[in-house]
Amino acid sequence: MVLDSGEVFMDQVEAERVRDRSDVPPDPPRTAKARRSNAAKKEAAPSQNGVATPRTRVPLRRPLSMEVTPPPRPGVLQPPWRGGAAAPSPRARSLTSPSLSAGGWMRRSESSCSVNYAAGPRAGGRLRPATSLPHIAKGAVGSAAPPPARPCLLVALRPLNLEQEKQTFFQSDYKYEPQFEYAQPEPRSVLDKYREGSGLFLEQAVGIMECVLRKFGSYENFEEATGGGVLPKSQVWAAVRKYLQKEGCVGEVVVRLSDELLSQAVMVVESCRPTLTINLAGARQHWLEGMLRHEIGTHYLRGANNALQPWASAEARRQLGLKPANPTEEGLASLHSVLLRKQPHLWRAALLYYTVFHAASMSFSRLFAHIARFVHDPDVRWEYCLRAKRGQTDTAQPGCFSKDQVYLDGILRILRHRRNIDFKMLASLGKVSFEDVERLRPLAALNRTRIPHFMRDQERYLQHLDHIVAVNELDDAALQQLLP
Repeated sequence: MVLDSGEVFMDQVEAERVRDRSDVPPDPPRTAKARRSNAAKKEAAPSQNGVATPRTRVPLRRPLSMEVTPPPRPGVLQPPWRGGAAAPSPRARSLTSPSLSAGGWMRRSESSCSVNYAAGPRAGGRLRPATSLPHIAKGAVGSAAPPPARPCLLVALRPLNLEQEKQTFFQSDYKYEPQFEYAQPEPRSVLDKYREGSGLFLEQAVGIMECVLRKFGSYENFEEATGGGVLPKSQVWAAVRKYLQKEGCVGEVVVRLSDELLSQAVMVVESCRPTLTINLAGARQHWLEGMLRHEIGTHYLRGANNALQPWASAEARRQLGLKPANPTEEGLASLHSVLLRKQPHLWRAALLYYTVFHAASMSFSRLFAHIARFVHDPDVRWEYCLRAKRGQTDTAQPGCFSKDQVYLDGILRILRHRRNIDFKMLASLGKVSFEDVERLRPLAALNRTRIPHFMRDQERYLQHLDHIVAVNELDDAALQQLLP
């Protein structure tokens, strides 16, 4: 495990980043241990009476990265540089490709709002989806560099003039229709793919949000009452380390804290290493582990299991006729975000679904006024409307970007069929739809797969899903009618 501070992008650590990308393997564990032992001895200097007296440490500007590199074991994907040779950059692929292997766009977690555009280039990493994690670079060393890839979907759809248009919108008393500009407008085919918003689960989305309002008065009250306080860095590190130990992922995933990220969490691949960046401002006491279950326990482990299966390549998936990983992938991860909460309300997935549906028929300003029923804070409302209208240039026109509806869609489909799904097998098979589990079972390679700790007791797991259904006042009969 690598723990890196929120100042990872400082120039002072550039030398460390270059070393990490070189063909020099990490220090052997014994050497690293010896260094720590020597450092510990130097920490204390003997006093005149023979009692060791701690030396005064000079405060560092940022904590050093800590890496624990366990020996390889069966079933664990090791970063390619441990073989000694520098790994080439992964081949980029089209944003519209259904491939779950090399290249791709970045997937956002259920709780993310948007990403600081600078985070990608400054981090020096290739932004990729959790559906393709973990990444093993392919190709021979010394091969020609791949052509420059288009930025990931999330970055490409972030307007260049975002802050300027936001300021103009707020100064107009929320009447102005933002006119967005983009560095590289997406191909029509990409935008067309997400232009239609669905109303299939609109009743459930409204019911989930009204349930929260009845109990807490407002979402802001709900967040304060159930989320707990924002954790300091030391407690975030401790929680992350403990969680990675639970899943046996120590040494496999780089974890960073950031004050710059505008989302709560973003998973990327940097230097061929799965890297999770956590926004310190969103690291709440009772919600942090849910985010780790979403990103590590679901996306990362299913990605690791997928790499062991016969359908790991895009071509193999096509030959087997597999369904897309979504909405199962994001639905499962979103359920795991709230799985162990006392109040597992599905508020965010419901509001994203609702906002996208109405964006299809409303302008930006009208949509902003419309969702005030559920969101009071103007800054938060701006983010929801931005997500639903991204990709548009003239937001006075109706239109939506419907990708965010996948969360509630996946949640409700899984809950509808929860009694018939083998969840352990679903986790073991990797990035597959729950609808493909039974026909893939005979083909699966299961001896080295890992199941998240919270899914190992399936009876208890189902009890948690039943609790989510009850708390959100979902009607099983209604779901069965919608999804025969």
